[in-house]
Amino acid sequence: LLPRAERFLVVATDRISAFDVVLPRGIPYKGQVLNQIAAKFLDATADIVPNWKIATPDPTVTFGHRCDPYPVEMIVRAYLTGSSWRTYKAGAREICGIRLPDGMKEHQKFPVPIITPTTKAEQGMHDEDISREKIIEKGLVPEDEYTLIEKYTMEVFLRGSEIAASHGLILVDTKYEFGRKEGQIYLIDEINTPDSSRYFYADGYQERFDKGLPQKQL
Repeated sequence: LLPRAERFLVVATDRISAFDVVLPRGIPYKGQVLNQIAAKFLDATADIVPNWKIATPDPTVTFGHRCDPYPVEMIVRAYLTGSSWRTYKAGAREICGIRLPDGMKEHQKFPVPIITPTTKAEQGMHDEDISREKIIEKGLVPEDEYTLIEKYTMEVFLRGSEIAASHGLILVDTKYEFGRKEGQIYLIDEINTPDSSRYFYADGYQERFDKGLPQKQL
């Protein structure tokens, strides 16, 4: 057997999937747009944490480090929306071990962003919410490494939020993935793209929230 390559090429396509189904028609330039957005954000956060990107030799291609991924995804939420709102509306007041106060409304901003990790499911399965304590208890990630990943997660999210705000957008929630290579933690996969993140338009957010209206999303 040939040794595993330490670097590899990823080609982003225009295909799109929804609920584990790859739709028959792609979206023109989708792969190019997502790949270039991810590249911009990876470059803009490289001072916070090393990442897998080495180069983007083509708008649809990224060349980078092959890392061993951690089996969890780091979900960051700045607002109570999406699945967190559905869980809250159903009566739950704890998400991934984090207590939430009564009386919150859909799309309400948290005092500070929260991290709600999920398991990284095998093919054909679905990710499941998991607490920090369970991740460490189950040995999915060593405690010292998880603490560092949490730090990186929040710092990358806050940087992404600042960049989004400069473009009139609110980075509502997103997910980050991390891996290891030669003892070093790397940020991997795409980051802060519309495929992995939720964005609201900042203009009109407060008025819509006050009136209980749906937010305008990117």
